[in-house]
Amino acid sequence: MELTQVPRRARELGIVVGSRETGPWNAITDVAGVRVGHTTLVEGDDIRTGVTAIVPDQLDHRRALPAGLFVGNGHGKMVGSTQLAELGEIETPVLLTATLSTFRVADALVSHMLERPGRESVQSLNPIVAETNDGYLSDIRARPITAEHVYAALETASAGLPAEGSVGAGTGTGALGFKGGIGTASRSFTGDTGTAPRSFTGAGTASRSFTGAGTASREGAVTVGVLVQSNFSGVLRVLGVPIPGRPAEQIGNSCVIVVATDGRFDARQLSRLARRAVFAMGRVGADFAGGSGDYAIAFSTAEPDGPPLPEAELEPAFAAVLEAVEEALLNSLFMATTTTGFGGHTKIAVSHERVLRALRL
Repeated sequence: MELTQVPRRARELGIVVGSRETGPWNAITDVAGVRVGHTTLVEGDDIRTGVTAIVPDQLDHRRALPAGLFVGNGHGKMVGSTQLAELGEIETPVLLTATLSTFRVADALVSHMLERPGRESVQSLNPIVAETNDGYLSDIRARPITAEHVYAALETASAGLPAEGSVGAGTGTGALGFKGGIGTASRSFTGDTGTAPRSFTGAGTASRSFTGAGTASREGAVTVGVLVQSNFSGVLRVLGVPIPGRPAEQIGNSCVIVVATDGRFDARQLSRLARRAVFAMGRVGADFAGGSGDYAIAFSTAEPDGPPLPEAELEPAFAAVLEAVEEALLNSLFMATTTTGFGGHTKIAVSHERVLRALRL
């Protein structure tokens, strides 16, 4: 039942989004050098919040990575967004947290970066911190996130399968009438331009890759990995089938999507990938409310030793992003657990049994 079910990813339930191949973890960490860490705060009856860090190891030896930003609706407090959009690069890991903790997290991230070897003379830094509002389940005014919590997320980041659901920055979030949270998925592509179907099969994995001109190696597959912090309103749709949840206590509330790739894309192309990431929210039922801050960041880890992928060959990348984000959003719900927090408020995890029953009709 809803209160006791074991969290399971979409593919573990037999829900397969598309037909493109996934990476080994079906996660953002399938992009080599990208690690994820969480700090989860569950304190007393009122604190259900945390920090999630997406850490590209390439920043250890490069000042910045090419990046793009798309803002579907700007009702948010993303630190670092204007310089990211202007210069087309990120200089720091990407951190996610709760709305009123954004600024403490940004300050701690700056301290962490200034302490890194080789940065002793740095006098300007653009921290990237995004947020959603977890105030329904957590006492957001308490702003409990400290520098120690931020450092812990950064320093424990690992390259395996990241924890999903009610963890890190997703501890207190809700989406589409149910408990939301953190989700991840990946895809590889081979230069095809066909449209992959979505299906219910009873088994599978989740990521995508492609090969051809403009890839990281010019010969190997390109991987696109995504991680989401889901906290937005609408009516859940799974493979197009509506699964109505509880009416939203507050319309909107936001979604942050981080896209990583080892493909050789320039900043403008990465902005195009980020745009598709926000579009993918519609596949799972987002209502794109005016009070929602819907942000997507896309960055590339590829070495800048050649030209970007030709424009005519971007279609497989677009499809990979759409599929991976759709699946990551489903994972953020299916891996979440029913949570009671601030003021006795409760967010119910979506029933796997109910979803599977609806898909079999």
